[in-house]
Amino acid sequence: MSQQQSLGAMVKGVTEDISTLVRGEIELAKTELRDSAKTAASGGALLAVAGVTAFLGVIFLLLTLAWVLVQLGLPTWAGFGIVTLLLIIVAAILFVVGRKRLETIKPPERSPASIEKTKAVLSRKPLPEPPAAAPADLG
Repeated sequence: MSQQQSLGAMVKGVTEDISTLVRGEIELAKTELRDSAKTAASGGALLAVAGVTAFLGVIFLLLTLAWVLVQLGLPTWAGFGIVTLLLIIVAAILFVVGRKRLETIKPPERSPASIEKTKAVLSRKPLPEPPAAAPADLG
């Protein structure tokens, strides 16, 4: 019986050690994430301020362009109308390009397979077969 008790004590000790190790790893990850989040927040705030400042700069640049057109002899409405038309054209181009990029988004492929593989390993089931790759289109 003493061997079984010592084996039980060993298993209990190993279990406690693993539990302590996992708790320590989780605490380390929390600390690292907290530090990263603080750095990301301050960097994000600076980027937001830079973005607002750049936006205001573009507005003033466009106003300057409109007034330059007025000074070149165009009526005020024409100078500002040309700048407005320019903005509408740029917005339309950006809209078309953005929509085309969104149409190319594909669903995740590797993540679901990785999750299934992890679930199979943890439940000690045989690994699922990877989906057969489609033949390459040579034409």
